[in-house]
Amino acid sequence: MPDPLSLESRPRLAPKVRLRYDRKAERYMLLYPEKGLVLNPTAADVAQLCTGEHTVRAISSRLAAKYAQEATTVEREVLNLLNAFLERGLVQEAP
Repeated sequence: MPDPLSLESRPRLAPKVRLRYDRKAERYMLLYPEKGLVLNPTAADVAQLCTGEHTVRAISSRLAAKYAQEATTVEREVLNLLNAFLERGLVQEAP
């Protein structure tokens, strides 16, 4: 199992994973071999920022501003989500 992500990690979607918007259902999904994961709007916002360019701290800061939430709470939630994605092989740390 990979080491957990930290606030300074730069997550990106794993090579086998694609973020897709389903126009019919009006929702985002992470698609990976023979599976799919429906994302709620907040998780979709996080996934869209997983480009390897942004740190977890920067992603959290953007979402805290967007949703007018306390930064430390958002950081904790984003880290939990990204580490769950990491455990499933959906994201990885950018080099």
